[in-house]
Amino acid sequence: MIKNKALHELPSGKLPPEALESSVLSFCGFKRPEVLVGPRVGEDAAVIKLKEDEYLIVTTDPIVGATKGAGRLLVTVNSNDVAAKGGEPYYLATTMIFPKHTTKESIQELAKEIHEACKEINVAVVTGHTEVNTRYSSPVICGTMIGKANRLFSADQIRPTDVILMSKHVGLEGMSILASDRPDLLSRFLSPSEIEEVKSWVSETSVLREARIFRKYAKFMHDPTEGGVLGGLSELMELTGLGIELFRESLPIHPVTRKLSELLEFDPLHLISSGVLIAVVSAKDAEAVLEDFSCAGIDCAVVGRFVEGKGNIEVDYTEELWRLMEVK
Repeated sequence: MIKNKALHELPSGKLPPEALESSVLSFCGFKRPEVLVGPRVGEDAAVIKLKEDEYLIVTTDPIVGATKGAGRLLVTVNSNDVAAKGGEPYYLATTMIFPKHTTKESIQELAKEIHEACKEINVAVVTGHTEVNTRYSSPVICGTMIGKANRLFSADQIRPTDVILMSKHVGLEGMSILASDRPDLLSRFLSPSEIEEVKSWVSETSVLREARIFRKYAKFMHDPTEGGVLGGLSELMELTGLGIELFRESLPIHPVTRKLSELLEFDPLHLISSGVLIAVVSAKDAEAVLEDFSCAGIDCAVVGRFVEGKGNIEVDYTEELWRLMEVK
């Protein structure tokens, strides 16, 4: 009997957690004792112990369909994952695959973009692979970022009553993508100046500055990407087995994001949110964190707390961006 092929097809984007658990995360090679944090839903990077108070942080992320700005984005998303584990990014390895008819000049432009972004954060490009391949219809670039941390940030340390803080504002990255890729859609509801403002948010997608503040206090940090802030919080619930009481009235949502979400009827909490950093701290430390952020001129808010039981939100990894990109 021929089984229905559709039953086995997966949607575009990151593998859903259940598929990742069953199809990938059970195949992780030899178990080495120095690997303290390995592949797991909700973990942004691996943590490998080198010696007392010295940990290697390793992460990898691709950019598919590379265009102008993709090299900088590659550096940003990978350095964000290192930062979310309390580390400083030091080294980058790249794999770049280009379709037929790619010019040497376009490859050079992308490589230069990566070079300049790395120089800004003191990261060395240490190795890589570059090729043109006729099997690809659009570029794929992948980065592996390595950094170091001086302590372990673990979800195992999270307890009920610990509070959740987040930097910047909900849906930051998703809104900037919409402004860049679908200005025709946004122009129905936003003024030209509002669209330009939203486009500029792409410059805020690095979380290195806030990670350096959070790591003085945090038990755990997380970079919410696909699935948005609620997707990131869902990963924390699955990691800890605890519920979350979300303070919806305290969530920082930019007025333009709120306006567009009401007019296009989408949930901004499910809009991809690179540039936002979530941190878990003891309730007694929350005021000191907010004071440090205020001194640094970075927006930060207490948006929830961990509780025993279910809390007031469900695990939900819905991503709104892909639907919005297809709106006619």
